[in-house]
Amino acid sequence: MSTITIKEFYEDIFRDTCPDLDQFLSENINKDIGHFNVFNIENMYNTCKSKPEMPYNRRTYYKVSLISGENTVEYADKTIHIKEYGVLFATPKIPYRYSPKDSDQAGHFCVFTKDFVPFSKTGFDIDSLNVFSSKSDFVYQITAENYHQIKTVFEKMHLEINSDYEFKYDLLRNYLMELLHYGQKLKPLASSETGKTAATRITSLFIELLERQFPIENTTQLLVLKTPKEYAEALNVHVNHLNKVLKETIGRTTGEIISSRINQEAKILLKQTNWNVSEIAYSLGFEEVAHFSNFFKKHTQQSPLVYRG
Repeated sequence: MSTITIKEFYEDIFRDTCPDLDQFLSENINKDIGHFNVFNIENMYNTCKSKPEMPYNRRTYYKVSLISGENTVEYADKTIHIKEYGVLFATPKIPYRYSPKDSDQAGHFCVFTKDFVPFSKTGFDIDSLNVFSSKSDFVYQITAENYHQIKTVFEKMHLEINSDYEFKYDLLRNYLMELLHYGQKLKPLASSETGKTAATRITSLFIELLERQFPIENTTQLLVLKTPKEYAEALNVHVNHLNKVLKETIGRTTGEIISSRINQEAKILLKQTNWNVSEIAYSLGFEEVAHFSNFFKKHTQQSPLVYRG
């Protein structure tokens, strides 16, 4: 699974559609600490030819999107349809895919890192908000009135970020908090998928998460997710539910699928690289070479060195 930074975020969504990437970058683009930026979706759509689909990745940033237009948001075992107006609160905890369904798209969105909203002396933590909880939904259908109320806040953000005011980011932080508290009062949209469709969806997302971690291309690249629990948390489902779904759709447990893929990669690295066994073990998430050797022998009936020949 890839991890998208603020810098990569701009490159990923604008690279193919906007040759003049610099127009979207703020003065603190190279700083992940305390980063904030705001965008007009309609302007992006006109300038960049099309509004790109947001790929399914784990992100290092938070995002608040005000949406006008028909769109679909897919995450975990859920598919949420935004028919006309909506607002989305994205967190690094929940990977999702966002897809526009028509060309009539408008609205605004802002991206920011956690350090932009620092932990306060009162004990406030952005992750304690319901809109950013890994246990709750984060997509909300809103009325035209809601849309215009939130739009007003975004318009103030645009005005302020382009100003020369010395303390503009303090003011932008206040506008952001206004959006977050507004979202706290909203009711999440219900998923349109259940049963067999949901099981198929979560299986697809699990496999995508698994495969995004491979291939291992250098000795400094490490597996981010290694255990069933870690995959379940990334998908925002209970580990037992994930295991049940995979047993039904693939016929194997979560642990069996993960182990099989790690073993497959181990074989490739042993045959196609000159890395020593310790380097391969470390890249694949084993803290001890002995643990890796036991794992490999269990799956192949050979030690790593014997297999390498």
